[in-house]
Amino acid sequence: MPSKLLQERKTLLYLLAIGNTIAFVTWQVMLNNFAIEHAAFTGEEIGILQSLREVPGFLAFTAILVMLFIRQQTFAILALLTLGLGTAITAFYPAALWLYFSTVLMSIGFHYLETLHNSLSLQWLSINEAPRVMGKILSVRALCNFAILGTLYIYLMFFAANYNIIYLLAGGTAMVIGVFCWVAIPHFEDGVVQEKTLFLRKKYWLYYLLTFFAGARRQIFVVFAGFLLVEKFNFPIEDVVMLTLVNAALTFFLAPKIGRLISYIGERRALTLEYIGLIVIFVSYAFVDTIEFAIALYLLDHMFFAMAIAIKTYFQKIADPADIAATSSISFTINHIAAVLLPAALGLVWVINHSAVFLVGAGIACGSLLLSQLIPDHPRPTAETRLAAQQPI
Repeated sequence: MPSKLLQERKTLLYLLAIGNTIAFVTWQVMLNNFAIEHAAFTGEEIGILQSLREVPGFLAFTAILVMLFIRQQTFAILALLTLGLGTAITAFYPAALWLYFSTVLMSIGFHYLETLHNSLSLQWLSINEAPRVMGKILSVRALCNFAILGTLYIYLMFFAANYNIIYLLAGGTAMVIGVFCWVAIPHFEDGVVQEKTLFLRKKYWLYYLLTFFAGARRQIFVVFAGFLLVEKFNFPIEDVVMLTLVNAALTFFLAPKIGRLISYIGERRALTLEYIGLIVIFVSYAFVDTIEFAIALYLLDHMFFAMAIAIKTYFQKIADPADIAATSSISFTINHIAAVLLPAALGLVWVINHSAVFLVGAGIACGSLLLSQLIPDHPRPTAETRLAAQQPI
């Protein structure tokens, strides 16, 4: 890598995203098969494991407390090393307690890294370049996702899965990237001293609500959209992997363009497009009766994830620069409230009527659409919403 690139903060953002994707995607895609085939997991054990995995996300606000002692860049690299280590040791022992331990270790690294990556992106990128660069970072993540899943798909066509080697390679690669970031990239000075206390600011109320609703929408997709394909349409595992590959390819192609679109039309219009699209998609999910239509909805649903950049750049424009690190930590916790509460609650609804789950999703999208209309044409401090006294409606 040319030395000039190593002097750029954006290089670190890209490398952290690559290391994160390599470790987490491998952990996620192989987990269920390893847990069932080697650790004899039932629904009870996998439910406990997934609940434990979400706890560090819910506790992401504690990142700001760690920042009292460690600088953000150093903390982010340590989080990547922790994520890599938790992934690497996953298959050492096929026992429930070991899998719980390695999952929590992996999840601590993953959730702290996501929190810090978001914080550093909003601090290091200018308001003008943030949507475009964040779109490119999503594209790089998608390319890594595509490469990992494609490699695993080809490997599993010819060989039986050696989970220990796969997890060691993925986790070890993430740790090597972390060490490289520590050694080869300068430790940049913080432009603005960040607040090191936990707080909720009244002026950020709209950002908090948009973040919560975005977390709820994501959970419905992650938990129930794929489950619908398998349960209702008997979608086989190889087709699930192939569909994920197509999603990654589409994200690689579209994410940078979506980032540029957000820069051009603004956050309110971008989120309006997203939420209108989601209302149509969720209502269609509720009544879909053909596999072809279900696949199309799944792909369209996933494409809208890149629009979430607009929530982050909206916050960047209204935030006091000193509030970014603490608010990123708190917002990650807000996002994960839905992850803790929704799957279990909607799982009960699913047993009665799966269509109702997606109609709930449509309701969440409607709420998000109404909230997004309160974003001003030109968000800024003192004009955080269209209700602010300084900003005409």
